[in-house]
Amino acid sequence: MNRLLLLTCLAVPVAAGAAGQAVLPADVAVPQPAVAPVPQITVSGARANETEQRRNATASKMIFGREELDRNGDSNVGEILKRLPGVTMGGPPGRGGGGVRMRGMGNGYTQMLVNGERPPAGFSLESLAPDQVERIEIMRGPVAEHSTQAIAGTINIVLREGYQQKDIQLKVADSVEAGQHSPSLSLTMPGKQGALTWLLNAGLSGNRQQEQGASLYQDSTPDGSLVRDQTISSHTDRSSRGLQLMPRLSYRFANGDTVNFQPFLFANRSEFNTSAVLTQRAGPSTPEYALAVSNGSASATFLRGFGNWLHKLDDGAKLDVKFGFGGGRSRNDTRRNQYDADGALNGVFVDQDSSRNAGASTGGKYTRSMGKGHQLAAGWDLEALHRTQDALALRDGQSRFGQSGDNVSADTRRLAGYIQDEWDITAQWGVYLGLRWEGIRTAATSGARDIRNTSAVWSPVLHTVWRIPGHDKDQLRASLTQSYRAPQVNDLIAAPSFSEPNSPTRPDRSGNPDLKPELAQGIDLAYEHYIGKSGIVSVSGFVRQIDDLMRRALTTYQANGQTRYLSTPSNVGSARTSGIELEAKMQLADLLPNAPSMDVRANYSRFWSSVDGIPGPDNRIDGQAKQTANVGADYRMKKLPLTLGGSYNWTPAVLVQVSPTERASTGVKRQFDAYGLWKFSQNTQLRVGANNLRNEDYLAGRVVATDTGFESASSTARTYTTWSARLEMKL
Repeated sequence: MNRLLLLTCLAVPVAAGAAGQAVLPADVAVPQPAVAPVPQITVSGARANETEQRRNATASKMIFGREELDRNGDSNVGEILKRLPGVTMGGPPGRGGGGVRMRGMGNGYTQMLVNGERPPAGFSLESLAPDQVERIEIMRGPVAEHSTQAIAGTINIVLREGYQQKDIQLKVADSVEAGQHSPSLSLTMPGKQGALTWLLNAGLSGNRQQEQGASLYQDSTPDGSLVRDQTISSHTDRSSRGLQLMPRLSYRFANGDTVNFQPFLFANRSEFNTSAVLTQRAGPSTPEYALAVSNGSASATFLRGFGNWLHKLDDGAKLDVKFGFGGGRSRNDTRRNQYDADGALNGVFVDQDSSRNAGASTGGKYTRSMGKGHQLAAGWDLEALHRTQDALALRDGQSRFGQSGDNVSADTRRLAGYIQDEWDITAQWGVYLGLRWEGIRTAATSGARDIRNTSAVWSPVLHTVWRIPGHDKDQLRASLTQSYRAPQVNDLIAAPSFSEPNSPTRPDRSGNPDLKPELAQGIDLAYEHYIGKSGIVSVSGFVRQIDDLMRRALTTYQANGQTRYLSTPSNVGSARTSGIELEAKMQLADLLPNAPSMDVRANYSRFWSSVDGIPGPDNRIDGQAKQTANVGADYRMKKLPLTLGGSYNWTPAVLVQVSPTERASTGVKRQFDAYGLWKFSQNTQLRVGANNLRNEDYLAGRVVATDTGFESASSTARTYTTWSARLEMKL
């Protein structure tokens, strides 16, 4: 410090002053000492954006944050997922119910996680509000850290976090469909007290919908003559109420350790009323009914807790211990009164189904740096689940079937261990190598039956990225993986599900305790070119070879002196699927310097598949479309605080040869959504949207070949445009 003061005095001319002070002439040059330049250091506390995280990851991962989640003002997460690359949603537009599909592959092939954990049984994405989600992560290939039950890929829903939240956020919304209102309220409130920080997320919602449709049932002889020709026209009014609470607590200890805990409470109640009119134009006998009136209720409550303890060790190592617990219950009650053509009551049907789920899990991850850009990790997962289910089926107060009222109880234990090595060998070449072992044991009782099923799978995975020298915006990816699909508990030991009336196209459903998991070997290749700050153009391809494919087969059985049709799953052989996926998103100004302020995005996927042992040409993976595409754009006006945008989602008709005797089809899906965003101020904005502007009818069908000919069932469901408005405020 003294030397610094001396240098400063020498560098400043001395003026005449008090006695004893030296006075230097003005024209005398004072030598300036040489001072070493201070290097510029830039410190940024900003979190890497989604595109940067994707670019830097060794294993391919797409990340979609709040901008994508808020863009269209969607009412549920399912509506957001349908616009993402390679993702399609089953069921009618705006209704869901058909599950999430990556690469066109149905339920069970796509792994769904919430905060990296399996969601509770019965949890539905259609019930999760986007306001409760922080980001969505999509991994096309399995990684050792998560379960490798991801033949098609993994979608991880990360619930709201608090690392950026400063303001209280309040969102008030209403959506209107066919004149019926569905209001919602969302509140996000951060806080801090000493070493404790928290973020409270709460949501209330009400939903009212109506459903209209018609189903055509026809039986014909081998020569095409109609034996039965029926149409059932139905109308349903449905209402529901939901509550979601997700507080997040984080405590930082003096030694740097951190404990995080995030419980999740979801409760939903719904009621419905349905009237169905049966018209028979041809048939061997009097139809079972002319009018059926049904009413019922459903309730579901889930409580799930996620937490982790992060402990820092010597030499930069750290231990992350996870813990979780959960429980839930659901109940469905339906009463159906049937009337003949004269209006006389000819049957009262009562169906009740209730289930309870409870579980706990723990896991951990030890991470150690092995040098710059080289990280080794190992960990474990342990999960225990218990489930009970009761189903009751009565007609006029009497049990319809011997199995009615049986209690089903199941216990599932899942144990896994893994090790992974992520290493940037050079500045251009990075490698991820992982190995995971996972075992699942299911023990159940159903009536007088004891059921046991055990499976264990080794899953080696290899991911690599090559950042092309001299082209810092271009990189190549490759993956070689093994993944699997485990039988779901319902497919192993579910209480029989009864269909009335029973037929080959409306069979009862049951489980198979001898199911084995499907095993898949896969190769993924991709080229990525990055544009500007958040733009990307990518081309990727994949191949999956699947063994022990699970499919449902149609059989018959005897119950109370009558022959009934039954759908039961079994392992049928091998299958192969492949595809090409194209993606592009960017700001238009990144391509054209004088372009308007507009973001554009598009993706297209083409899929092929075949199943051994089933005749072609449509022997595809069940429900897999041949193609799917999305396009969208957002335009920010310069002279007005207004942003306009829209997106178009297209999935062509699907025709699948499910078995040698059964074909299933769904119609084309074309969905156009649009929105407008007006910013009143930095803290207040209004978002107005319209989903499913085309509101085309949704078509589905099934044809089964029987010993006496053919039976077909085709349905037409009306869809609706949903108009929404949401006021978003920061308080």
